[in-house]
Amino acid sequence: MNYFLKFYIYIFVLLACGQGIGQEISNMPATTDQYASIVQSQQDRISAFEKAAAKHAILQKTLTNVPAVKNGYYIISGVFENDDQLPKQVRQFKQQGFDSGYFKNPNTQMFYVFLNHYDSWEKAFKDCTTKFDNRYTKEVWVLNIAQNVPAAKMVSLKDIHSQTINNSEKENANDLVNQLKIQNKEPGSKSTLIKKADELFSKMWYAEAATYYELALTMYKNDYSYELLQKAGDAHYFNSDMQQAYKWYHMAFEKFEKEMSADFLFKYAHTLKGIGNYGRSKKLMRLYTRKLNGQFHTDKSEENEILLDAILGLKEQFNIKNLSINSPNADFSPMYYSKDELVYTSSRDSSVFNTRNYKWNNQPYLDLYVAKLSTESQELKYTGKFSKKINTKYHEASATFSPDQSTMYFTRNNYGKKLRRDSNGINNLKIYRSQKINGEWQEATELPFNSDEYSTGHPALSPDGRQLYFVSDMPGSIGETDIFVVDVLKDGLYSSPRNLGPEINTEQKEMFPFISDKKLYFSSNGHVGLGGLDVFEVAFDQEDGFLEVRNVGKPVNSKNDDFSFIIDEETQKGYFASNRTGGKGDDDIYAFKKLEIEETPANKNAIAGMVTELISGNVMPNALVQLFDENNIKLKEMETADDGSFIFEDLESDTHYYLKTTKDSYYENEHEATTGQNELVSVDFSMRKLNDMIQVENGIRKLKTEMIHFNFDQSFIREDAASELDKLVTVMKESPSMIIKIESHTDSRGAAAYNKYLSDRRAKSTRDYLISQGIAPERIESAVGYGEEQLLNACDGSLQCTEEQHYLNRRSEFVIVSM
Repeated sequence: MNYFLKFYIYIFVLLACGQGIGQEISNMPATTDQYASIVQSQQDRISAFEKAAAKHAILQKTLTNVPAVKNGYYIISGVFENDDQLPKQVRQFKQQGFDSGYFKNPNTQMFYVFLNHYDSWEKAFKDCTTKFDNRYTKEVWVLNIAQNVPAAKMVSLKDIHSQTINNSEKENANDLVNQLKIQNKEPGSKSTLIKKADELFSKMWYAEAATYYELALTMYKNDYSYELLQKAGDAHYFNSDMQQAYKWYHMAFEKFEKEMSADFLFKYAHTLKGIGNYGRSKKLMRLYTRKLNGQFHTDKSEENEILLDAILGLKEQFNIKNLSINSPNADFSPMYYSKDELVYTSSRDSSVFNTRNYKWNNQPYLDLYVAKLSTESQELKYTGKFSKKINTKYHEASATFSPDQSTMYFTRNNYGKKLRRDSNGINNLKIYRSQKINGEWQEATELPFNSDEYSTGHPALSPDGRQLYFVSDMPGSIGETDIFVVDVLKDGLYSSPRNLGPEINTEQKEMFPFISDKKLYFSSNGHVGLGGLDVFEVAFDQEDGFLEVRNVGKPVNSKNDDFSFIIDEETQKGYFASNRTGGKGDDDIYAFKKLEIEETPANKNAIAGMVTELISGNVMPNALVQLFDENNIKLKEMETADDGSFIFEDLESDTHYYLKTTKDSYYENEHEATTGQNELVSVDFSMRKLNDMIQVENGIRKLKTEMIHFNFDQSFIREDAASELDKLVTVMKESPSMIIKIESHTDSRGAAAYNKYLSDRRAKSTRDYLISQGIAPERIESAVGYGEEQLLNACDGSLQCTEEQHYLNRRSEFVIVSM
């Protein structure tokens, strides 16, 4: 088969892969003892921080080895699943005088918003307990980003499994180079490296091939050939890493412009779109069309430039959002399944002991997964893998279902007892069919128009189930991959495949068809677009068939790959996938809703947000959120959706509102918000568990609150202290048999006798407040002041201590006698 077949595997992959060579090795400690010492030192610091936080009722968490995040202590105001509103929130904090910012934890894909960053926990604790001198009164906690331990050369589960599946190819590029660096050996001559790279490239193991090409180009500078530069670019291009592909394509163009083929110019022009350089991309497309002029078609470059300018100038018609279900690997090809479920394709590694990587991009093989669908929020909730009868140890992807959900079609490698290859050694793709009998999917059978000599894939059934659209490079194709259709006949028979023709198919790639009762949607890099694959739509009618192909525009389309678009024509909601920057992983699934001007309400004022658990950041469904006016009159209330979200719409402009959220076993949380003129105001809640206050310290159970403050030389209960004591009251009412004793302490400054007297007054004032709030007197065993008798540190007057160190000794504690 011809070279075009290599592109078709791209149907499955569309995955970017960046691999560093030997970066970990250069940061290794010189000896094992030094490494152990660093680890122990870090553990000691973390332990000291956690003990201090426990003593002073500071909620805390420690993260280690978080890339690109400065070490130290962060006061966290919230944890979020997406960053849509975070820049605005950070700007507001900065206007209030905070040194605010946010960062992403790549392990959980959650975003942390911090108010300030500190080098010492003492300073962080002071601001935390004083609430920045009452400048920020909402719930906060301290996150410790511990010192990153230099990476030692250790074997992980992933390394072990990678070696297991590579017995026939033991020279994995990264492992080989790292081993050679450890042994102080050269990786090999230029010809050896290129030979190895070409071998991997011919097998379409592009991620590993790119590593070898990069190594050859880096080690043997100024000795480049056109072929080497082009293949280095191609290895990245086929993995959709347009930035790296552009680097080598650009160098090849600068050095060997006259040798450029039309195919090269097309890919170079697409990488320019992929990095946002549309002006230069237009010039390259002119060169491309001139190369082809007289061979395939007439020069349409001017017409295409006008089309591109029109697409760039289109008003955005969609709201889109990245979904929490996305993994660090590839997630794409969503398809409606049952009423409230969706099936999608993913290379997420859900196995524990048997991770197998696909060498095109060094990610696990693709499988089909199921997700619960929230019709209101459009969020997807991961529920697990699809049927074991369908998923195998190789690729399964892109499913479609008959209207009665009894028949499914999907794509799989050409696989029987082993992978089958064509006459050129290429393992092609095939469409398989399975039927559901007694609630179980049966073993799949391949369709009659499959072949070992070409690929078929991306099946999509029409709404009535009578036509099956798919993608193939079979004989008769116009370009690299075309969209075809067959009629689904009775008794498992099909008509001959029909090419949709040159109005839809181009000389390049068309793929990922989806057919509704109104339009055909598909992705292409042959029609004029913004870069990579773009999503296109084409309406049809009974008399004229398919009409004009139109680009759906931004923000669905971007300078990267945008594909596997599906839509509910009635609600104008749907999903698509993209590998654009800012996602959670490689390819991510996005939800969208089309904005119809005639449906836009005159009043757009709304308050929306999300409720999450304070420490874990987990979303909290079914939390009650209430909306009050400035006179504390309740206007509306609602429960949060499955993804923790809520929204109050149709609100008055320029109006002040109060919001309160409640949920069993959590503290109430309140926020204020003021609407503007036809805008959405974002308000997020982080809720803290009531039982977080019960902690064990040296074998003694205590109710840990934030610091109870008193004015200098006074013992009356301040407003901020009352707020903390109210939390204690709530916990005691939740546990009606709980009995406590109150202990108050001072620092060592001042006369010891007076300090004891003052602390005793404060303890009894605290007791009186609790009783006034409905706590029975007999539930408070004692209220005693100990003055400076029980200091937490060595600041007893013999040492010169800082204000922060003295501050730690001024505290009230609540010891649980019994429960």
